[in-house]
Amino acid sequence: MLKALIFDMDGTLVHSDPVHLQAFVEVLGPEGVAVDEHVYRSTIIGRTNESIFATLLPDRTVDEHVAFADEKEAAFRRLALDLKPLDGLLDLLDWAKERGIKVALVTNAPRLNAEHMLDVLSLREHFPVQITIDQVARGKPDPLPYLAALERLGVRADEAVAFEDSPSGMKAAKAASLFSFGVLTGLTAQEMRDVGADATIEDFHAPVLWDELNRRAAG
Repeated sequence: MLKALIFDMDGTLVHSDPVHLQAFVEVLGPEGVAVDEHVYRSTIIGRTNESIFATLLPDRTVDEHVAFADEKEAAFRRLALDLKPLDGLLDLLDWAKERGIKVALVTNAPRLNAEHMLDVLSLREHFPVQITIDQVARGKPDPLPYLAALERLGVRADEAVAFEDSPSGMKAAKAASLFSFGVLTGLTAQEMRDVGADATIEDFHAPVLWDELNRRAAG
């Protein structure tokens, strides 16, 4: 029986990738690093800041990478003030609440970003369990963040469903043995299936989503 829903944040709860791209351009442009949509999709989406800045600024030190990451995340929080939840998300969260289905957030973003995003979206009360990159030794694509969420929720993998929009996130969810929906805010359905998505949705109104959730909720 379905007991929990576990959501990624950026690109899943909200289409925030354009704002992240803007923040990367603002921070890395002065360093001579060109970041466009192709670079964002191929090098940034879903990855940890540690990995991103090591790739884009290979000649800088680890401490410098951390400083650039902090600057980028501060820029993102400054820019991300007018975001809306992905279509159908509020209906899904209400549906889960009515049925006593637990909800968690699992993200490679830092805690400050998660809190900022949930406040901007007026969703903090819906996510009592939040697993951010600050809380785990390894981020996605390692399954550890999802395993930590399952432990906090007190449910098994076969009692939960995950939602992800990136290759690293999908790999993490599948490595944790979760049935996972690929949310198509940045990648194609084929790209998400190629990294393990069990099904794909464009938003949370998708019939395939509700068919699966109602089937699982019925036991």
